Formats: sequence, structure tokens, C-alpha cells
Amino acid sequence: MYNHYFHLTGAPFSIAPDPRYLFMSERHREALAHLLYGIGSGGGFVLLTGEIGAGKTTVCRCFIEQIPENCRLAYIFNPRLNVEELLQSICDELHIALPAAGKAAPGVKGYVDAINRYLLASHAQGLNNVLVIDEAQNLSAEVLEQLRLLTNLETNERKLLQIILIGQPELRAMLARPELEQLAQRVIARYHLGPLSDTETGAYVAHRLAVAGAGGQPFPASLTPQIHALTHGVPRRINLLCDRALLGAYVENSPQVTRQILKKAAAEVFAGEPPARMPSHLPSHVRQRLPQLAGVLAAVAVGAAAWQVLPAREAAPAQVQAAQVPHAGAVPVSHAAAPAAPSAVPPTQASEASALRELASLWGQPLAGDKPCEAAPRLNLRCHQGRGGLYELRLLDRPAVVTLHDGPRTGYAVLTAMDANSVTLSAGARRERIDLATFVSRFGGEFTTFWRMPRAFREQVSEGDRGPDVDWLASRLAQLNRAPAPKADRPLDAGTRAWLRRFQTAQNLKADGVAGPRTYMRLNQLSGVPEPRLLAAGTGQ
Repeated sequence: MYNHYFHLTGAPFSIAPDPRYLFMSERHREALAHLLYGIGSGGGFVLLTGEIGAGKTTVCRCFIEQIPENCRLAYIFNPRLNVEELLQSICDELHIALPAAGKAAPGVKGYVDAINRYLLASHAQGLNNVLVIDEAQNLSAEVLEQLRLLTNLETNERKLLQIILIGQPELRAMLARPELEQLAQRVIARYHLGPLSDTETGAYVAHRLAVAGAGGQPFPASLTPQIHALTHGVPRRINLLCDRALLGAYVENSPQVTRQILKKAAAEVFAGEPPARMPSHLPSHVRQRLPQLAGVLAAVAVGAAAWQVLPAREAAPAQVQAAQVPHAGAVPVSHAAAPAAPSAVPPTQASEASALRELASLWGQPLAGDKPCEAAPRLNLRCHQGRGGLYELRLLDRPAVVTLHDGPRTGYAVLTAMDANSVTLSAGARRERIDLATFVSRFGGEFTTFWRMPRAFREQVSEGDRGPDVDWLASRLAQLNRAPAPKADRPLDAGTRAWLRRFQTAQNLKADGVAGPRTYMRLNQLSGVPEPRLLAAGTGQ
């Protein structure tokens, strides 16, 4: 209805998973790379999870368009099937001929035998077979076990059937059950697709409008924070909101969407809905760990390509960019002990506390006890827990304790270095350089790192507040803007808040004018505060 009014050639905010409109945020790029890695990794299971509307199916459709010519694909989008129905669906998708058996169905054995014969014949012809199951959280334990049995057929080099499971976060909880341990051990890579950031939300809206041929900008950039707050960065919710907002602007004969139109559209679209979806049947500690933004650059080639599309952290307004301080205060992490060739087995230790104590030593601070994060503030350190995967780790550029998974078992290691092809992990006396693909298959996206906090640090300061932490913040921002150092004990004023927002925008941080841990980390790096670094020299990061 509004397409002609806004001079659009298509519907920019349709909820249909059209790959033409796929917005490749860094997390979406990693998700797609993750799937592409899965079909070239030699078999097993690949797991892609995400909240409702995060873009899993759209990424999957894009993946289907990019599979190699030697791959045969079976795509099942309605997995509420019993074992026999699933096997029949696989045969239908792969066009597997079944032996004539009169009017009686072949049965489970008949289907399995036919699939095995087909896989062996395909392998002899140099073909790969990939089974993609969407909405896989609806699979029963019995069906999942049958899928595991299908992957038993293998050669010395690879399994003959690769299975990609795509589903909501409940799928991760399902695979953690003891009865599915054997299947969990065959998951070679896993990725959780999280919501878009504030900045990505604005780029997402602009991207879809551009694909639809918009000449102007119906959504002013000033609306981006409001769109992100109303939709929580979930693409499907963004589509629903923006579609209704454009309709509202058309009805009111407005050339642009206004705040009032957007607010009214949200009230119509999200009436009665909870603000964010979270499985309520899971324990709280499990629910806190579900929305992991597990960063995955799966294969070396794919990882190197994805490296080049990371947002440029150093892009800044002239007054900030010109004043950025070189890494003079960086504390290099010694890599001399890393082996020349990557290892295939990541070193891990069972205790997260011991790994954190080892990490603290890189900051030159000994931490004792079983709760290092509680002891850290006494040494002017703070723990920062993240779930953004490799993408977030590269942006933060600091060593971290990473959580590694081996089926249902969990271990911890200190990530001390990273380049385009490998990472270096340390666990006690063991230190190994691990190729990126191996690390990807174990890394769930969870990590903990440290950062140095200013004296008398507070979690949040407001305009008018004063104190040592406000002095520190104002002096660092003045340094980066090549302005005179402010006097001590001055209140946080509007000018300093404006500097802070410009700095956050320049560094790809949420430009909310609130100095949180990620803002302090970046200020530490640019103003010469001595802290260890993660990225190897020469990476351009």
C-alpha cells in the first residue's frame, strides 16, 4: 500500500526469509561461515541456534544458495515427525529410490538400508550429502538418536552424511541431556545467532530500504535508538515495526516516520507481547547462558575473509582520530613459547577460577581464592563476562578465559593470542597454538577478561556527578580531543557527555553517553593504560 508513496520497488520489511534482503552483520557473516565450514569439515553435526526472529532461516536460505555443486541437499522444515516419517522425508528430499515392497511401507530398516546404499554410491561419485533440519528443537530424543546412527556410515577420511541442526535455544539444552551425550560429542561446530546492536539496527533498516529501491530515508537516523529499544535488535521484530510505521506515515501523509508514528506502530504491533522471549521452563542460570553470541570464523579461508570485513575500530571524528595514542601502553603477551605448528587438541583445565588466576598474572596481579572476580577490585581490576565470540574478542583486543566444549563436558583455557589462522591457548603448564577451525568447534562464545578500572569507579555516573572516576573520564576524553586537561573535581557536564557519545560512535560502541566496561577498555587502550593485548602484531587490528 505504501510502496508507491515511498517510491519502493518491493516490500522492504516483509517477514519472508528472502536472501536478497539478508543484512550481513558480522554475526550473520559468522553464522553463514559456520554453515559453510560444516559442509567441508568431514561430517558430523553442526548446530546453529538463535532466538525467534533472529534470522536463522534467512541465513540458512542464503547458505543453500552457496553450497558447492558437488553437494546434494535435503532440507526438512517441519521436523515434528517420528523416526519412520523422518527417514521417508530424507528419501524424498534426496530422491532415493526405494525397493518395491508391494503396498507395505519399507519400515525403518528398509529406509535406512536405502539411505546407506545411496550414500555409498554418492561417495563413489565424489558427491557430498547434507541434511538441514530447521526448527530442530521440535525433534524428539528418539529421532535425534536415529540421526546420530545415520552418521555412523563413514570412510577413513569423513562421514558420508553431514547434518545441520537449526533451532531455538532450547536445542542447546536438549543436546546437554545425558541420553544425548553421544550425539553432543559429534557436534563439530556450534553458533548462537544473537540480536543486532544499536548501530547494526540502523544499518539493517537502511539496507532493506536500499534493496527495495528507496531514494530517500523514511526513517531518520535519530530514530535508530528508539527502533532498537522497541525491537531489542531482533530482525523480525524490526520488520514488523518498520512495516507498520511506514504504513502509518503513509496514512498521515508524512514524508518520514516520526517518533510518534513509531510509538503508535509499536503499540499496535507488540500489544500484549512480552518485551523479550526467554524460555521460562529452564533454570535461571541456564537462561542466562542461552543468548550467547558465539563468534565463529570456521575455516581458515573463510576466517581470513571475514577478518577483512570487521568494522574499522579506528574510524573516528577528526578531533578524536587525530589524537588517538599509539599502543604505547600495551603490555605485550609473550608468544615465544607457542609451538610452530598448530595442535589438534586444545589444552583445558576443569576450574574456571584457576584459569582466571592464570589470566590475572598477565596483568601482573596475583589473585588468590576460588572467586577471583570478587577479589579483582581490590587490585583495581574488574571482570568482564562476554558472550560475543571471536568478533567481540577481537574488538576488545585483550586475553581472556574462554569456555570450551567437548560434547557435554566443559573446560577452560586462557586465550593469549589470535591471528587470522590460529589462536594460542594456555592451561597451566600447557601452551598450544590451535588452528581456527579446531578452536571454533569447541568455543561456545563465552569468555571472561579483565580491565583496569579508575580510582573510585562507579557502575554509572550521571550529569552533575563528580569524583575521581569522573576526573579520569574527563581527562582521557580531553586527551583524545587534544583539549586542555580539565580541573579536578569538576562535575560531569553536557560537553563531556557529548565527547563521550562521539567517542563511543567512533569506536563502534553503543553511543548512550554512559561509560560502561567496554568504553573504559577502549579508553584504556587509546590513552596508554598498560594492559596486555590479544591480537598479533601486523594484523591491522
